Amino acid sequence: MTTILITGGTGLVGQLLESKLSQKNYKVRILTRTPKRKNEFSWDISKKYIDEKALENLDFVIHLAGAGIADKRWSPKRKQEIIESRTTSTNLVQSYIKKHKIPLRGFISASAIGYYGAVTSETIFEETDKAADDFLGKVCQLWEKSVLEFNKIEIPTTILRLGIVLSKKGGALEKMKTPIVSPIATGKQFIPWIHIEDVVDLFIYSLENNITGIYNAVAPETQTSFSFSKLIAKKTKRPFLPIGVPTFILKLALGELSIILTTGSRVSSKKITKAGFKFTHTKLKESLDSLV
Repeated sequence: MTTILITGGTGLVGQLLESKLSQKNYKVRILTRTPKRKNEFSWDISKKYIDEKALENLDFVIHLAGAGIADKRWSPKRKQEIIESRTTSTNLVQSYIKKHKIPLRGFISASAIGYYGAVTSETIFEETDKAADDFLGKVCQLWEKSVLEFNKIEIPTTILRLGIVLSKKGGALEKMKTPIVSPIATGKQFIPWIHIEDVVDLFIYSLENNITGIYNAVAPETQTSFSFSKLIAKKTKRPFLPIGVPTFILKLALGELSIILTTGSRVSSKKITKAGFKFTHTKLKESLDSLV
Protein backbone atom coordinates (compact mmCIF):
# COMPACT_ATOMS: atom_id res chain seq x y z
CA MET A 1 0.00 0.00 0.00
CA THR A 2 1.30 3.45 -0.96
CA THR A 3 1.95 5.60 2.12
CA ILE A 4 1.57 9.39 1.98
CA LEU A 5 2.53 11.93 4.64
CA ILE A 6 0.70 15.28 4.61
CA THR A 7 2.06 18.31 6.43
CA GLY A 8 -0.55 20.94 7.22
CA GLY A 9 -3.08 18.17 6.86
CA THR A 10 -5.58 19.60 9.34
CA GLY A 11 -6.41 22.62 7.13
CA LEU A 12 -9.22 22.89 4.56
CA VAL A 13 -7.26 21.40 1.68
CA GLY A 14 -5.53 18.82 3.86
CA GLN A 15 -8.75 17.44 5.30
CA LEU A 16 -10.37 16.89 1.91
CA LEU A 17 -7.11 15.53 0.49
CA GLU A 18 -6.85 12.98 3.31
CA SER A 19 -10.44 11.91 2.73
CA LYS A 20 -10.02 11.43 -1.03
CA LEU A 21 -6.70 9.62 -0.70
CA SER A 22 -8.16 7.27 1.91
CA GLN A 23 -11.11 6.52 -0.40
CA LYS A 24 -8.56 5.52 -3.05
CA ASN A 25 -6.95 3.10 -0.57
CA TYR A 26 -3.80 5.08 0.11
CA LYS A 27 -2.37 4.95 3.60
CA VAL A 28 -2.40 8.55 4.85
CA ARG A 29 -0.45 10.05 7.74
CA ILE A 30 -0.71 13.59 9.06
CA LEU A 31 1.99 15.71 10.67
CA THR A 32 0.47 18.03 13.28
CA ARG A 33 1.49 19.88 16.43
CA THR A 34 -1.38 18.25 18.34
CA PRO A 35 -1.89 14.63 17.21
CA LYS A 36 -5.20 13.09 18.28
CA ARG A 37 -5.94 10.25 15.86
CA LYS A 38 -4.00 7.07 15.14
CA ASN A 39 -2.72 8.35 11.79
CA GLU A 40 -1.55 11.69 13.23
CA PHE A 41 2.06 12.21 14.27
CA SER A 42 3.76 15.00 16.16
CA TRP A 43 6.19 17.57 14.82
CA ASP A 44 7.61 20.77 16.24
CA ILE A 45 9.33 23.04 13.74
CA SER A 46 10.86 25.30 16.38
CA LYS A 47 12.47 22.29 18.09
CA LYS A 48 13.38 20.64 14.77
CA TYR A 49 11.47 17.53 15.75
CA ILE A 50 9.45 14.98 13.78
CA ASP A 51 8.07 11.74 15.21
CA GLU A 52 10.10 9.25 13.18
CA LYS A 53 7.23 6.77 13.10
CA ALA A 54 5.60 9.08 10.55
CA LEU A 55 8.43 8.29 8.13
CA GLU A 56 8.35 4.49 8.20
CA ASN A 57 7.92 2.93 4.75
CA LEU A 58 7.03 6.34 3.35
CA ASP A 59 6.43 6.84 -0.38
CA PHE A 60 5.31 10.46 -0.82
CA VAL A 61 5.17 13.74 1.10
CA ILE A 62 2.51 16.34 0.29
CA HIS A 63 3.63 19.59 1.87
CA LEU A 64 0.86 22.06 2.75
CA ALA A 65 2.23 23.59 5.96
CA GLY A 66 2.52 27.36 6.26
CA ALA A 67 1.13 30.23 8.35
CA GLY A 68 -1.96 31.82 6.82
CA ILE A 69 -0.97 34.71 4.58
CA ALA A 70 -4.13 36.69 5.39
CA ASP A 71 -4.71 35.69 9.01
CA LYS A 72 -2.99 38.69 10.64
CA ARG A 73 -1.62 42.13 9.77
CA TRP A 74 1.86 42.04 8.25
CA SER A 75 4.05 43.28 11.07
CA PRO A 76 7.79 42.62 10.61
CA LYS A 77 7.45 39.71 13.04
CA ARG A 78 4.46 38.27 11.19
CA LYS A 79 6.25 38.53 7.85
CA GLN A 80 9.13 36.51 9.24
CA GLU A 81 6.68 33.90 10.60
CA ILE A 82 5.04 33.58 7.17
CA ILE A 83 8.39 32.96 5.49
CA GLU A 84 9.89 30.66 8.13
CA SER A 85 6.75 28.54 8.52
CA ARG A 86 7.23 27.56 4.89
CA THR A 87 10.98 27.35 4.47
CA THR A 88 11.93 25.98 7.89
CA SER A 89 9.25 23.29 7.76
CA THR A 90 10.47 22.21 4.30
CA ASN A 91 14.07 22.09 5.48
CA LEU A 92 13.08 20.09 8.55
CA VAL A 93 11.32 17.41 6.49
CA GLN A 94 14.26 17.22 4.13
CA SER A 95 16.76 16.83 6.98
CA TYR A 96 14.83 13.81 8.29
CA ILE A 97 14.47 12.30 4.81
CA LYS A 98 18.25 12.63 4.30
CA LYS A 99 19.09 11.40 7.80
CA HIS A 100 17.09 8.20 7.36
CA LYS A 101 17.92 7.83 3.67
CA ILE A 102 14.25 7.46 2.74
CA PRO A 103 13.85 6.80 -1.00
CA LEU A 104 10.81 9.02 -1.48
CA ARG A 105 8.98 8.56 -4.76
CA GLY A 106 7.98 12.20 -4.73
CA PHE A 107 7.77 15.45 -2.77
CA ILE A 108 4.75 17.54 -3.78
CA SER A 109 4.43 21.03 -2.35
CA ALA A 110 1.97 23.88 -2.39
CA SER A 111 3.13 27.35 -3.35
CA ALA A 112 1.01 30.31 -4.43
CA ILE A 113 0.33 32.64 -7.33
CA GLY A 114 1.68 35.33 -5.00
CA TYR A 115 4.95 34.35 -6.74
CA TYR A 116 3.96 36.80 -9.48
CA GLY A 117 3.41 39.56 -6.92
CA ALA A 118 0.70 41.95 -5.86
CA VAL A 119 0.07 43.63 -9.18
CA THR A 120 -2.84 44.32 -11.52
CA SER A 121 -1.83 44.14 -15.17
CA GLU A 122 -2.88 42.70 -18.51
CA THR A 123 -0.03 40.16 -18.33
CA ILE A 124 -1.14 36.54 -18.18
CA PHE A 125 1.52 35.05 -15.94
CA GLU A 126 3.09 31.70 -16.78
CA GLU A 127 5.40 29.45 -14.81
CA THR A 128 8.49 30.75 -16.61
CA ASP A 129 7.93 34.34 -15.43
CA LYS A 130 10.21 35.74 -12.75
CA ALA A 131 9.22 36.16 -9.12
CA ALA A 132 7.96 39.62 -8.22
CA ASP A 133 10.14 41.98 -6.23
CA ASP A 134 7.66 42.41 -3.37
CA PHE A 135 6.79 40.57 -0.16
CA LEU A 136 4.50 37.97 -1.75
CA GLY A 137 7.02 37.28 -4.49
CA LYS A 138 9.80 36.92 -1.91
CA VAL A 139 7.75 34.51 0.23
CA CYS A 140 7.00 32.21 -2.70
CA GLN A 141 10.50 32.41 -4.15
CA LEU A 142 12.12 31.38 -0.84
CA TRP A 143 9.43 28.73 -0.30
CA GLU A 144 10.02 27.17 -3.71
CA LYS A 145 13.79 27.41 -3.36
CA SER A 146 13.61 25.28 -0.22
CA VAL A 147 11.34 22.75 -1.96
CA LEU A 148 13.62 22.45 -5.00
CA GLU A 149 16.44 21.32 -2.69
CA PHE A 150 14.80 17.89 -2.86
CA ASN A 151 15.92 17.64 -6.47
CA LYS A 152 19.51 17.72 -5.22
CA ILE A 153 18.94 14.48 -3.32
CA GLU A 154 17.31 12.93 -6.40
CA ILE A 155 13.73 13.04 -5.16
CA PRO A 156 11.16 13.95 -7.85
CA THR A 157 9.69 17.32 -6.89
CA THR A 158 6.44 19.07 -7.80
CA ILE A 159 5.26 22.58 -6.95
CA LEU A 160 1.66 23.73 -7.40
CA ARG A 161 1.13 27.50 -7.29
CA LEU A 162 -2.36 27.76 -5.88
CA GLY A 163 -4.82 30.49 -6.73
CA ILE A 164 -7.56 31.60 -4.33
CA VAL A 165 -9.11 28.36 -3.11
CA LEU A 166 -12.90 28.37 -3.04
CA SER A 167 -14.49 26.12 -0.43
CA LYS A 168 -17.91 25.71 1.13
CA LYS A 169 -16.45 25.91 4.63
CA GLY A 170 -14.19 28.82 5.56
CA GLY A 171 -11.57 30.37 3.32
CA ALA A 172 -11.90 33.37 1.02
CA LEU A 173 -15.42 32.66 -0.23
CA GLU A 174 -16.92 32.76 3.24
CA LYS A 175 -15.48 36.24 3.80
CA MET A 176 -16.96 37.45 0.51
CA LYS A 177 -20.53 36.56 1.53
CA THR A 178 -21.22 39.84 3.31
CA PRO A 179 -24.79 41.18 3.93
CA ILE A 180 -24.27 43.60 1.02
CA VAL A 181 -21.87 42.29 -1.61
CA SER A 182 -19.59 44.76 -3.38
CA PRO A 183 -16.31 44.69 -5.32
CA ILE A 184 -13.03 45.81 -3.79
CA ALA A 185 -11.27 49.04 -4.79
CA THR A 186 -11.63 49.61 -8.55
CA GLY A 187 -13.09 46.13 -9.06
CA LYS A 188 -10.82 45.75 -12.09
CA GLN A 189 -8.25 43.53 -10.40
CA PHE A 190 -8.34 39.89 -11.47
CA ILE A 191 -9.11 37.00 -9.12
CA PRO A 192 -7.38 33.76 -10.18
CA TRP A 193 -9.47 31.15 -8.37
CA ILE A 194 -9.69 27.37 -8.08
CA HIS A 195 -12.34 25.07 -6.62
CA ILE A 196 -11.10 23.07 -3.63
CA GLU A 197 -12.10 19.80 -5.36
CA ASP A 198 -9.78 20.63 -8.25
CA VAL A 199 -6.96 21.56 -5.85
CA VAL A 200 -7.16 18.18 -4.18
CA ASP A 201 -7.54 16.35 -7.49
CA LEU A 202 -4.44 18.18 -8.78
CA PHE A 203 -2.32 16.93 -5.88
CA ILE A 204 -3.58 13.39 -6.48
CA TYR A 205 -3.08 13.67 -10.24
CA SER A 206 0.51 14.82 -9.72
CA LEU A 207 1.16 11.89 -7.43
CA GLU A 208 -0.44 9.25 -9.65
CA ASN A 209 1.01 10.48 -12.95
CA ASN A 210 4.57 11.31 -11.89
CA ILE A 211 4.06 14.99 -12.71
CA THR A 212 7.15 16.97 -11.74
CA GLY A 213 8.11 20.62 -12.06
CA ILE A 214 6.21 23.83 -11.35
CA TYR A 215 2.57 24.38 -12.31
CA ASN A 216 -0.04 27.06 -11.80
CA ALA A 217 -3.09 25.68 -10.03
CA VAL A 218 -5.86 28.04 -11.15
CA ALA A 219 -9.11 27.52 -13.04
CA PRO A 220 -8.99 28.32 -16.78
CA GLU A 221 -11.46 31.17 -16.27
CA THR A 222 -10.43 34.39 -14.49
CA GLN A 223 -12.91 36.83 -12.99
CA THR A 224 -12.47 40.42 -11.89
CA SER A 225 -13.39 41.55 -8.40
CA PHE A 226 -16.46 43.25 -9.92
CA SER A 227 -17.75 40.24 -11.86
CA PHE A 228 -16.88 37.86 -9.03
CA SER A 229 -18.80 39.92 -6.48
CA LYS A 230 -21.79 40.27 -8.78
CA LEU A 231 -22.01 36.49 -9.21
CA ILE A 232 -21.77 35.89 -5.46
CA ALA A 233 -24.54 38.42 -4.82
CA LYS A 234 -26.76 36.69 -7.36
CA LYS A 235 -26.06 33.18 -6.04
CA THR A 236 -26.59 34.16 -2.39
CA LYS A 237 -29.57 36.41 -3.22
CA ARG A 238 -27.98 39.37 -1.49
CA PRO A 239 -27.91 43.03 -2.54
CA PHE A 240 -25.09 44.01 -4.89
CA LEU A 241 -23.52 47.44 -4.48
CA PRO A 242 -21.46 48.21 -7.60
CA ILE A 243 -19.30 50.76 -5.79
CA GLY A 244 -16.01 49.28 -4.63
CA VAL A 245 -14.80 49.35 -1.03
CA PRO A 246 -12.26 52.23 -1.06
CA THR A 247 -8.60 51.24 -0.97
CA PHE A 248 -7.76 53.70 1.81
CA ILE A 249 -10.31 52.08 4.14
CA LEU A 250 -8.79 48.66 3.53
CA LYS A 251 -5.31 50.06 4.16
CA LEU A 252 -6.46 51.54 7.47
CA ALA A 253 -8.06 48.26 8.50
CA LEU A 254 -5.47 45.80 7.22
CA GLY A 255 -2.26 47.71 6.58
CA GLU A 256 0.05 46.33 3.90
CA LEU A 257 -1.97 43.10 3.88
CA SER A 258 -4.69 44.96 1.94
CA ILE A 259 -2.70 44.58 -1.31
CA ILE A 260 -3.82 40.97 -1.63
CA LEU A 261 -7.38 42.30 -1.99
CA THR A 262 -6.79 45.43 -4.05
CA THR A 263 -4.50 43.90 -6.71
CA GLY A 264 -4.60 40.81 -8.89
CA SER A 265 -3.48 39.59 -12.32
CA ARG A 266 -4.42 36.77 -14.64
CA VAL A 267 -2.54 33.49 -14.36
CA SER A 268 -2.33 30.78 -17.02
CA SER A 269 -3.41 27.19 -16.40
CA LYS A 270 -2.25 25.95 -19.82
CA LYS A 271 0.81 24.06 -18.59
CA ILE A 272 -1.09 21.76 -16.22
CA THR A 273 -3.85 21.11 -18.79
CA LYS A 274 -1.16 20.18 -21.34
CA ALA A 275 0.12 17.71 -18.75
CA GLY A 276 -3.26 16.00 -18.98
CA PHE A 277 -5.15 17.37 -15.99
CA LYS A 278 -8.83 18.08 -16.61
CA PHE A 279 -10.52 20.65 -14.40
CA THR A 280 -13.94 19.67 -13.12
CA HIS A 281 -14.81 23.24 -12.23
CA THR A 282 -13.94 25.56 -15.12
CA LYS A 283 -16.59 28.28 -14.71
CA LEU A 284 -17.22 30.30 -11.57
CA LYS A 285 -20.97 30.51 -12.15
CA GLU A 286 -21.37 26.72 -12.11
CA SER A 287 -18.76 26.29 -9.37
CA LEU A 288 -20.70 28.52 -6.98
CA ASP A 289 -23.69 26.17 -7.32
CA SER A 290 -21.76 23.61 -5.27
CA LEU A 291 -20.31 26.12 -2.81
CA VAL A 292 -22.99 28.59 -1.72
